Amino acid sequence: MSGFRQECLWETVTPTQVESAALSGQVKFDVCVIGGGITGLCAALHLLEQGKTVCVLEAYKVGHGGSGRNVGLVNAGTWIKPDDVESTLGEPLGKRLNEVLGQAPAEVFALIQRYGIDCQARNDGTLHMAHNAAGLVDLEAREEQWRRRGADVELLTGSTCEAYCGTSKITAALLDRRAGTINPMGYTIGLALAVIRLGGTIYQHSPVNALNRQADAWLVGTGQGAVVAEKVVISTGAYTEGQWTELQRNYFRGYYYQVASVPLAGPAAEKILQHGQGSWDTRTVLSSIRRDAEGRLALGSLGKASNKPDWFIRSWADRIQRHYFPELGKVEWELHWTGCIDFTPDHLMRIFEPAPGIVAVTGYNGRGNTTGTVIGRAFAEFLLKDDPDRLPIPFTRMKALHTAGLRSCAYEVGFSLYHAGQCLRVIL
Repeated sequence: MSGFRQECLWETVTPTQVESAALSGQVKFDVCVIGGGITGLCAALHLLEQGKTVCVLEAYKVGHGGSGRNVGLVNAGTWIKPDDVESTLGEPLGKRLNEVLGQAPAEVFALIQRYGIDCQARNDGTLHMAHNAAGLVDLEAREEQWRRRGADVELLTGSTCEAYCGTSKITAALLDRRAGTINPMGYTIGLALAVIRLGGTIYQHSPVNALNRQADAWLVGTGQGAVVAEKVVISTGAYTEGQWTELQRNYFRGYYYQVASVPLAGPAAEKILQHGQGSWDTRTVLSSIRRDAEGRLALGSLGKASNKPDWFIRSWADRIQRHYFPELGKVEWELHWTGCIDFTPDHLMRIFEPAPGIVAVTGYNGRGNTTGTVIGRAFAEFLLKDDPDRLPIPFTRMKALHTAGLRSCAYEVGFSLYHAGQCLRVIL
């Protein structure tokens, strides 16, 4: 392994892959899941546990999308503060969503244990790091709001904060002991293998191009075949493609890139996040920081790396590393990759019932590891019982975001300018 190449770290360190063919011909199942990511696979697992026959259609390979390419943080709650969730949704609904997503990390780790999934799982918490005084105020509010709800969170300061983060550049960090880290590709592959062990069928390289009603069932078409199913789960998220669904008009795409070093060793490296947490800072254009099981340093931020030259990505990674961890000296960067996020204007997810027997979701806003696990189970329970109370929030009507393309473009331009400023040392 040498050079600086465009490749996802989590794929390189996950040797086990799902072996399955593309769909060919017509087949029949109780439920057809569209999308081989965390949400769809969790829905499939819970349906199979209850005796349903299930197939999963994946356009590329299992883990191809955000499920296998994210930072690997197992976070509690949503992107926004819990009080803001209740303000946006109203107290009863907001309180329920905060409770469900507050318990989501425990659900992820329980699922990993139940199915023996090998994914570098660590339930040691996460660190939200204040990068300036305004960031500290934000974290103080988050600590107060979550502690009011009984969450095991603590604002670390002074020498304790420095010991946890491994840098003197952060003066406060919110430790959320409910949370943790995983290899997201390993988690996704593990879920897929569990689906197969329970008798489910996964068809890879089988992009959906049609979804139509046929008598008392749904006909889900691909280029080489079709699935006849009573129920359908659409769980394609930010990677939704094609004109067969309106889902992709209900969010706007954002991007997140990451850069990983070669494995690092020595006293300076061992000080970084020495207690095993993953972290991210309070910048509007945030930076994420974590280590993997082999000692690599992985840095990330909002935006694309795939449309930038290697020297730019290296320069950005050098700038962040030297700011937070100058004791490391020169770091050799090995990999970079980009993932896609489905954003909503209020940073809250949406679930839909486009027609009887079909459920869909979008808008995880970068919290897919936990939210996808919870929603997958909730969708399975809803389809089994036809009971809306099984869902963490009610279905909403699909409503296209007419400015989605403009928002996506504006965000990417803004992120690129910000990162250029970091590289030029104009801002940090």
